[in-house]
Amino acid sequence: MANEDPFEDILNLEEQFYQEGYRQGEDDGARAGLVEGRGLGLEKGFQKFFESGKLYGRAIVWANRLPNTTKPSQQPAKPVEAADKSGTSSAQKISNETSPHPEHLPALPQNARLAKHITTLYALVESESLSTENVDEAVNDFDDRLKRAQGKTKIIEGLVGERYHANEASKGPESSGPGKAKLDM
Repeated sequence: MANEDPFEDILNLEEQFYQEGYRQGEDDGARAGLVEGRGLGLEKGFQKFFESGKLYGRAIVWANRLPNTTKPSQQPAKPVEAADKSGTSSAQKISNETSPHPEHLPALPQNARLAKHITTLYALVESESLSTENVDEAVNDFDDRLKRAQGKTKIIEGLVGERYHANEASKGPESSGPGKAKLDM
């Protein structure tokens, strides 16, 4: 017991507090990292699926504008509208009140290449085949399909003559072809 220095604990106090603070910081950082990582993952996942959903919607609109012979096989059915006693649905009433002749988007030209691109775009962003698993392989597959779908969209826009400004999404697509009117969505 003669070898023990009574001041050793006091002299090493700074090192003890440093080690204790370091351990607490690691624990707090691990907990905060999990929370922040989850929040960031949800945000990025939402952004990716939002973009995929927009492309899916555009693929369906383009497919419905194709001549009747070349539409994707798995199109959703039209929603059933509630009709009043006279048999007129609420959507028809709104359409009749706003204009006597409802406007339709113009049909796309008969073009096998265009139909193939639209069908491929639809297949790339179709939600039933997209994996939502949180594993590297599924995330990489989703990212790859989204990039390919964005590329197909640009090709289709060029063939159709419509450009969509992503940074001005509220304005909707613009027609850039000769003699075509601006499309409002």
